[in-house]
Amino acid sequence: MTIIGPRLPRDSQVRVMEDTVAQAEKHFGQFCSLLAAYARKTARLRDKADLLVRRLLDCADTEQPEMRAALRTLAEDLAKVQDYRQAEVERLEMKVINPLKLYGAQTKQTRAEIKKFKCVRNNEIKQLEKLEKLRQKSPSDRQTIAESSVQRATVDASCTTQQLQETIDTFQQQKLKDLQKIFSDFVTIELVFHAKAVEVYSSAFQTLESYDLERDLQDFRAKMHGVYGCYDARPLTTTTTSPGVPWSLAQSAQSTIRSQTKAAAGDEDSAEEGPAPDLGGRGPINNE
Repeated sequence: MTIIGPRLPRDSQVRVMEDTVAQAEKHFGQFCSLLAAYARKTARLRDKADLLVRRLLDCADTEQPEMRAALRTLAEDLAKVQDYRQAEVERLEMKVINPLKLYGAQTKQTRAEIKKFKCVRNNEIKQLEKLEKLRQKSPSDRQTIAESSVQRATVDASCTTQQLQETIDTFQQQKLKDLQKIFSDFVTIELVFHAKAVEVYSSAFQTLESYDLERDLQDFRAKMHGVYGCYDARPLTTTTTSPGVPWSLAQSAQSTIRSQTKAAAGDEDSAEEGPAPDLGGRGPINNE
């Protein structure tokens, strides 16, 4: 009976298993770091857009009636986009980043199981080697050697190897499913946000295209000559949220100017890509 032959494939299998877990831990950690930075950047963009909404409203109060109506409507549309962007950030954290955080614990558990099975298998193989050496030294006295012990050690080693293979197979299957699910959710979140943003921006474009410059010039020239109240601007067009919107986001422009908006952003463009984090200990996204 030869031991060296079957040991090499088993050792190679263990190396493949360990490499599979190590690569998963590395890449999922990098994905978690990058996508968390992506969400933070999106949140900062939302905050800057909220400031833009505020400035548009301030500017509208100083302009002629037509431009005032156009800027206020534009501000409402931009605020609505930021509602969608806020939902995008929240869904990225819930559907994409949190599952990536939890993967750290899963990879550590799988690595621990591989280590445990590996130790058991190595002990069984060592016992099998001892019995085999004993058989080779006493080939004529096979009956006195624990033949059943040799067979049992062989079976135990094969059984442990089989358990190890099943463990890594389950891990690999779940990893592939998780990759598909996480990035499908990522694409869906981005697709929905951009689809709704295009819809709102199209409405904003139409508002600006329909702006009546001549009426404002007439109003301005009349005021220059001391004539006031020539006419009122056209009423704002009421915008409603499409019933197909997946998130409950219908809010006014004022309600979307969040209290947590940061005016100072000197460190906003700092590099977000850092080393792969410990996926098991990451906290919630910091929007600041």
